[in-house]
Amino acid sequence: MKANSLDEVYQLYVTDIYRYLRFLCQDHHAAEDLMQETFYRAYLYLEDCREDKIKPWLFRVAYHVFVDYTRKESRSVVQGEAFFRTIAHPDKTEEILLRQEEWEQINLVVAGLPENQRHALLLHDFHGLTYREAAGILNVGLSQYKILIFRARQKLREAKRRRNANE
Repeated sequence: MKANSLDEVYQLYVTDIYRYLRFLCQDHHAAEDLMQETFYRAYLYLEDCREDKIKPWLFRVAYHVFVDYTRKESRSVVQGEAFFRTIAHPDKTEEILLRQEEWEQINLVVAGLPENQRHALLLHDFHGLTYREAAGILNVGLSQYKILIFRARQKLREAKRRRNANE
C-alpha cells in the first residue's frame, strides 16, 4: 500500500464506519470514539490487508472494536442521554421532528433485533457489503447469514405493519 493510503481509506469509509458504529451503540460520542479506535487499529495493520478487501476488513475491525467496547461497558455504569433529549432546541421544525421520530422508531426496531440479526441487517442493507463479506465479518456461513438477514427484514416489516395499523 502507498504511504498516503490510510488517508484515502479514511476518506472513503469514515462515514460508513461511523454510521455502522452509531447504529450499534446508539450514542454519537461513543460512535466517534469507536470510529477513531477502528482507524487506529486499521493503521497498525493496514499493510496486511489486500486493497480489494479493505471495506469488509474495516467493518470487521469496527465490529471487534464494538465488541470490546460492550464488554468494557458491561462492567461500568453509564448515564443515558435522556436528560439532554428533554432540552428543547429552537431550530426544530415539524419536518425535522417527523423525520427524527421515524428514524427513532426504526432505531428502536433495529435495536430490538437479536444481535446477530441486527449486525446482518446493518452490514448489508445500510452499508452495502455483500452477503459473503458480511458473513465473513460475523464469522458465520453464507446460508446462516441469509437466514439472519431474512429474519431481521421480516421483523422490520412486521413492525412497520403494526405501526401503520396504529396510525
